[in-house]
Amino acid sequence: MVSAHTPLEIAGRLGLALGMAVFMGLALEGVYKREPRTAPGGIRTFPLLAILGALLYLIDAPSLLLFAVGLAAIAVWLYALLRRQNAEAAERPTLVVATANLIAYVFGPVALTQPSWILVSAAVISVLLIESRETLHRVAQRVASDEVYTLGKFLILVGIILPLVPDKAVVSWTPITPLQVWLALVAISTLSYLSYLLQRYLPTSGAMLPSILGGAYSSTATTVALARLQRGHAESRPELTVGIVVATAIMYLRIDIVVALFNHRLALLLLPPLLGLFALTAAIAAWQWLRRGPTTTPAPEKPLVMNPLQLPAAVTFAALFVLMALASTWVRDSFGRAGVFGLAAVSGVTDIDPFVLNLAQGSVVGMSLGSVGAAILIAASSNNVLKAVYALAFGGKRNCLRPALALLVTAAAGVAIAVLYLA
Repeated sequence: MVSAHTPLEIAGRLGLALGMAVFMGLALEGVYKREPRTAPGGIRTFPLLAILGALLYLIDAPSLLLFAVGLAAIAVWLYALLRRQNAEAAERPTLVVATANLIAYVFGPVALTQPSWILVSAAVISVLLIESRETLHRVAQRVASDEVYTLGKFLILVGIILPLVPDKAVVSWTPITPLQVWLALVAISTLSYLSYLLQRYLPTSGAMLPSILGGAYSSTATTVALARLQRGHAESRPELTVGIVVATAIMYLRIDIVVALFNHRLALLLLPPLLGLFALTAAIAAWQWLRRGPTTTPAPEKPLVMNPLQLPAAVTFAALFVLMALASTWVRDSFGRAGVFGLAAVSGVTDIDPFVLNLAQGSVVGMSLGSVGAAILIAASSNNVLKAVYALAFGGKRNCLRPALALLVTAAAGVAIAVLYLA
């Protein structure tokens, strides 16, 4: 591959390798050579290693024997040196410095045989990892071990199971395939998981930002959490009661985002009414916030949220998705469009995501796009009625009457818009 390059191109590639080696050497000098003990490698050593690797590669390119011998010799030398230094300093050994030296050694062959962006990417990533040593250690100490386990489960859902799920309908009762079921699960899990991580690790005070993030996670769960926090206070807490309304406002945006992942036409159709409902709900929240009375109680802690990637939750979602797919097809065949609207109202008292995603993926054949959009609005309105009941039940009538009335107003507005879609 090297012979295909002109001498000028080879010189340019070697120059790029030297530049990236100097770049990484500066990073190592700035981080590891501030300490009294000198670490091997740096702004002079890395360019020399890059040249050595390139020369040994060019001398014996077909077999790479000389290059491999050079790599082994450098690795043995680094092992002996770092072992002696760590023993003298009574410190635990680190592989970062040794790995940086080995990376610099392969810069030459990579520059000669690969596109330039691969070398530049490797150098930039290496520098970022070296420079962010303290930051990454603080992050590792802050992240709980169970979060790593949770991330592993998320990667299993997305990277292992998803490619293996078949994309063929299993039963004739519904056109929904196992792949569509799993895609819906992955979409909801991803959105909820990101919101969960932000709520857990983003530094904040009060309840307003968690309410916004909670609306992207689950407006129903956020309503229950905020209402329970409100019950724990003798006086009305505006950041809690208004937060309930804010979470519902974000829910409307979340619905359109989720629908857009599977049905762009339906998402565009729903965008104006959902934006209108978002604006109405946000305006009510702003009005209630401006009318709040004086308070001297310190801002409450952000509400706790449950991890969305629990296995029972995933199984429940998948089961509800399949159940909604079958129920939607059956009520459409048995009762027509009115049956789907009735099912939409019923789905609002559980979890509307399986129902919404079923409609977005075309589980109900024969319904117009406007009717499908109306059914989604009815489901969201029904869910708002449920949240109003939860607010009163968990937060008390005295403190949560205003957010409950706001949710009922938005529910009525959603039904009114749905009726316009039916016209």
